[in-house]
Amino acid sequence: MAGALDPGWISTRPQRHADDATMRALGAVDDDGDIVEQPSRRTPARGAATPVLPAASPLVDCVTGRSFEDNQEAPTAAGGDAEHVGGVAAHALGPQAADRLREYAAGAPR
Repeated sequence: MAGALDPGWISTRPQRHADDATMRALGAVDDDGDIVEQPSRRTPARGAATPVLPAASPLVDCVTGRSFEDNQEAPTAAGGDAEHVGGVAAHALGPQAADRLREYAAGAPR
């Protein structure tokens, strides 16, 4: 089984590999280097909820080929809609995309 997920921007320090100027420009840290909590960013607990859902919830047991975000199955994104951020492109859900991915993975060096 396989799926995809987007935990979103989580307010933790994995971004520590970005330089301080970049982190300040993104609004991720203040001038002292402390994390700036913002509504669009998730707490570590909220960010962890999305990966845990497909891994552990009986609600999605044996579900495959789906994408998850915001602790639920991701909606199909409207193509070219600059207002909507998130979702999964319709072409990514088709069996042809799955076949291409399997073929690519089979030929990838191990």
